[in-house]
Amino acid sequence: MNTNLVEELKWRGMIHDIMPGTEEQLNKEVTTAYVGIDPTADSLHIGHLVSIMLLKHLQMAGHKPLAVVGGATGMIGDPSFKAAERKLLTPEEIQHNVQCIRHQLGRFLDFDNPVNGAEILNNYDWMKDYLFLDFIRDVGKHITVNYMMTKDSVKKRMETGISFTEFSYQLLQGYDFLTLYRTKNCKLQMGGSDQWGNITTGTELIRRMEGGEAFALTCPLITKADGTKFGKTEGGNVWLDPEKTSPYKFYQFWLNCSDIDTARYIRIFTLFSREEIAALEAQHAEAPEMRVLQKALAKDITVRVHGEEAYNTAIAASELLFGKATTEQLNSLDRPTLLSVFEGVPQYTVSRATIDAGASLVDLAAEVGMFASKGEIRRELKQNSISVNKKKVTEGCTLTHDDILASGCILIQKGKKNYYLLNVE
Repeated sequence: MNTNLVEELKWRGMIHDIMPGTEEQLNKEVTTAYVGIDPTADSLHIGHLVSIMLLKHLQMAGHKPLAVVGGATGMIGDPSFKAAERKLLTPEEIQHNVQCIRHQLGRFLDFDNPVNGAEILNNYDWMKDYLFLDFIRDVGKHITVNYMMTKDSVKKRMETGISFTEFSYQLLQGYDFLTLYRTKNCKLQMGGSDQWGNITTGTELIRRMEGGEAFALTCPLITKADGTKFGKTEGGNVWLDPEKTSPYKFYQFWLNCSDIDTARYIRIFTLFSREEIAALEAQHAEAPEMRVLQKALAKDITVRVHGEEAYNTAIAASELLFGKATTEQLNSLDRPTLLSVFEGVPQYTVSRATIDAGASLVDLAAEVGMFASKGEIRRELKQNSISVNKKKVTEGCTLTHDDILASGCILIQKGKKNYYLLNVE
């Protein structure tokens, strides 16, 4: 093995609970381990990244990672620490989600390594033909209701009510572990700390049914320093799919993290070494306003998820609001990115025919209501405070077809901070 995985995860703050013997097992031999992902959406979000980084570190340490997409368990829903039962998905919805998740995992894990290449498995494959009567006879008799009731994830739901469907979830997840133990010699399951009860049910099944030894390792559930939930914004989850969360917004999420949070996140979500992080922290401490730590974190994870080109676009988009961007950079942005940058900025619609014919900026700005009167915009123009697509313009400015950006917009700016967007339709 290349590194001591447990030691690596400890200094990164990525271990919450670990079953006795786990470290010895990992140091003894190449170990196959898995993380389960329920395909409740057609994209992973950044809340999934902790478990994915566990698999990444596992593979880098020379072990074999398995990602088990829960096509079967996703039809039920895990009750762990949830206030209510989730909407059940159809097989077609789940299959679509599985395919999308496969693609995203490929940015983190090496599937082609002949020694310890990652694999993606779907538990629907081994559950779809398993009859209910056979399951409760073969598996159910080995785990008592008393044992299942002791799990925190179940106890917390007893007051509000838990369906038998959800109650059975830990048995199904335990059976996943048993199946992987039998078919892949998988001896370790990893996940968030809320999964401890489900994971240990699997180790118990392996012990009782196979006389085997299996292990568990969980990471802390990530929260922000102020106690609010990690990975949530006013707009909801921060997704890995660029259609759901633009690379610009993705980059901005990490860039805007507090110093306290960033110090934790850079250990968890990047592969920077201990020495590299110490150097970045020292640099950050000298000039916190430069946000060196946040920029390093945001760049590393944006490039990993979206690629170098998307990162460069996010940088160009970020510079727009601080007056540093050029017209060329502005013109390089696609429409979703531009609209992400200027979310909340006043927008106006004008026909393409009007622009193609040549439109006086003074007349057009007054007509759409951008300025209160022609007199006001003329005063601003005389004071040299109006820009079109980042270029200063004078009183006789006419907007033409050449002013329409690749995004189909024209950006008007007054002073340093006041922006207006013309949508050309």
